[in-house]
Amino acid sequence: MKVSEILATSTKAFPSIEIVPPLRGITNEELLESIAPFMEFKPKYINVTSHRDEYEFRQNENGTFSRHLIRNRISETTVCSAIMSKYDVEVVPHLICGGNTKEEIESRLDNLAFLGINNIVALRGDSLTGEKRFTPTPGGYSYASELVEGIRAYQGSNSFRRSRGLETTDRFFCIGVGAYPEKHFEAANIETDIQNLKKKIDAGADYIITQMFFDNKVYYNFVERCRAAGITVPIIPGLKPLSTARQLSLLPEAFSIDIPVELTSEIARVHTDKNAVYQLGTEWCAMQCKDLIAHGAPAVHFYTMGKSDNISQILRECF
Repeated sequence: MKVSEILATSTKAFPSIEIVPPLRGITNEELLESIAPFMEFKPKYINVTSHRDEYEFRQNENGTFSRHLIRNRISETTVCSAIMSKYDVEVVPHLICGGNTKEEIESRLDNLAFLGINNIVALRGDSLTGEKRFTPTPGGYSYASELVEGIRAYQGSNSFRRSRGLETTDRFFCIGVGAYPEKHFEAANIETDIQNLKKKIDAGADYIITQMFFDNKVYYNFVERCRAAGITVPIIPGLKPLSTARQLSLLPEAFSIDIPVELTSEIARVHTDKNAVYQLGTEWCAMQCKDLIAHGAPAVHFYTMGKSDNISQILRECF
């Protein structure tokens, strides 16, 4: 079932889960065991992130250096296939511009279609380690809006439609995109960022998932701005519970977000007690979740970062 159909037919808010593909070396059984705690809550779908390949330079015997490809994680397609083999849940792999040519993107779309996966989150992706700005892959896409447009164009091609038995007007893929309630760090202002978001919707995206935030007013104001700009698709809020005091500095640095003074003050008060910090972060996230549901959020998306205990506690309390 497509995420757009789930959103259209759901009578109340539901949780969605996002996981990170594990590092190489993990077994299929270990992967599925890590997901098992979330299945108690019957999520409608599970998002699986995508990570571009990195490179490192190694010194040769003659003193020169050569570049070597590093693939540290299992691919999102492999993880999705493993989940589908065990659990009755929709999977939503992320597809990124970074590190992929247009032809490689089309090959991935064929693989997903072959597996029966018709939900995708289309993202530009992060820059490589050491890059200050995102550098497009030669022969690839520069922006998520171009990626969305490319997916729509490819699924409309004669070869793809014939292989899937689609009519001319059928859309095989449901496409989600990301958004930044506090604006993307590269955008000049929030208005420009929302216009860039609208380009993704106009290109054919079906719904939006926001970056994490810790003040619900940020989300409500963002939704209001989006509606004023003519964006009408569902906007799903994304949450992540704070789990360590160190994240007070790490998360703003990594994601260009603000953390409310009230939360930082409470964390500072108990920062020497790891358990107290963990519980406080979990309770704050649960409070956010309840408020979002009360204000009509269509769903709540959780960035799990491979951890289940705090997310499970929040889901048990809110859904």
